[in-house]
Amino acid sequence: FHAVYGDYQITVEIQSGVVHGDFPKRALRHVLEWLDLHHDELLADWSLIQAGRPANKIAPLE
Repeated sequence: FHAVYGDYQITVEIQSGVVHGDFPKRALRHVLEWLDLHHDELLADWSLIQAGRPANKIAPLE
């Protein structure tokens, strides 16, 4: 998935949590916490997208 914070943008691999790109450390911690909280939902949405179906909404990072 992609995350944007100001002028920063990263891509995060759902399965491994590997991050591509640069992000401020505090913001990155929040994104990785969000990944942990919503991992199963992200995997389910990825399966839907791969099947050509629309993804379900996932609660945003607050």
